[in-house]
Amino acid sequence: MGEPGRDAVKSFLPVIKKRENIDFTIANSENAAGGAGITPEIADDLLGMGIDVLTNGDHIWDRKEIIEGLDREPRILRPLNYGEGAPGKGSIVLNSGTGAKVGVICLVGRVFMQAVECPFKAAMAEAEKLKKETPVIVIDMHAEATSEKIALCYYLDGLVTAICGTHTHIQTADERVFKKGTAFISDAGMTGPFDSVLGRKPEQIIRRFITGLPTRFEMADSDIQLQGAVISCDDKTGKATAIKRIQEKLR
Repeated sequence: MGEPGRDAVKSFLPVIKKRENIDFTIANSENAAGGAGITPEIADDLLGMGIDVLTNGDHIWDRKEIIEGLDREPRILRPLNYGEGAPGKGSIVLNSGTGAKVGVICLVGRVFMQAVECPFKAAMAEAEKLKKETPVIVIDMHAEATSEKIALCYYLDGLVTAICGTHTHIQTADERVFKKGTAFISDAGMTGPFDSVLGRKPEQIIRRFITGLPTRFEMADSDIQLQGAVISCDDKTGKATAIKRIQEKLR
């Protein structure tokens, strides 16, 4: 979430990767530029910090300059289910630090959100395609409704390694590994300022709620934290063996 979130990534990611013996890192970056969208320059900075793939969501189009960036840098994903006509791609397969291949799929939900193609059908088709390259597949399900995220995990349980929800900025305490080996969490949380309303200055959000008038939402700048999840899996079968939440405080 904005510059505070990027500062947290820069400070914490190397420490977490070493402590947790992490081989592959995925980050949702759709709020990295001032809290709304991402630019090619910021994407390059984040990738340079040790992130392997940048997923996104409904704010991917907020910064128009990213359209060119999506075609230039395949490690920046837009939601797969925007359809074939959208710039960029919704999935990728890359080598991890151990040499094992990891597939990443980016999706956006439909409940309480805009009309897009079915994330369930899109995910199933793409997962079956990526399975030909690797058994390890991680999905970022960027959605409002927890029911839509959990239903997707039941639908794909055993076919993909993990489904991590994003979008609400609120980390959930429901992490688990489903019966057939898919790790799940409804929302991985937010990386940014927590003395805020979802990363924005509270007084401005309150003014909007009370008056209903258009209000400029500025980034907050205190209680900076990094949140996410660490997933362990068998890279031969793609089955998850564990998932745990992480929370790190910068200042």
